[in-house]
Amino acid sequence: QVQLVESGGGLVQAGGSLRLSCAASGRTFSIYTMAWFRQAPGKEREFVATINWSASNTYYADSVRGRFTISRDNAKNTVYLQMNTLKSEDSAVYYCAATRGDRLYSAYAMYDYWGQGTQVTVSS
Repeated sequence: QVQLVESGGGLVQAGGSLRLSCAASGRTFSIYTMAWFRQAPGKEREFVATINWSASNTYYADSVRGRFTISRDNAKNTVYLQMNTLKSEDSAVYYCAATRGDRLYSAYAMYDYWGQGTQVTVSS
């Protein structure tokens, strides 16, 4: 079992930055692929970024590539999402997700564990 708790969301002006954190419980955090998804009101949950257990591979949605960076610190059982040059369309609840293994997935159905989410609001 893995429990995930996100933090770092808030209100920011367009063009600004935020860093989200996701703290994971469990002693086997390092062998989980981690990801960030987001969901805006009235829209489906959308893939944002994913990182494998060794941090040797990452993958991003086209909409955030070049602006967002996913990283992880296995010693701290934490995954991060650095978000730069934020746009109003980035406003959403951001969720952290985990799945056992080393492969990268963009489909939310491939993830077994989810956090409660943290709200990000970008004002224009």
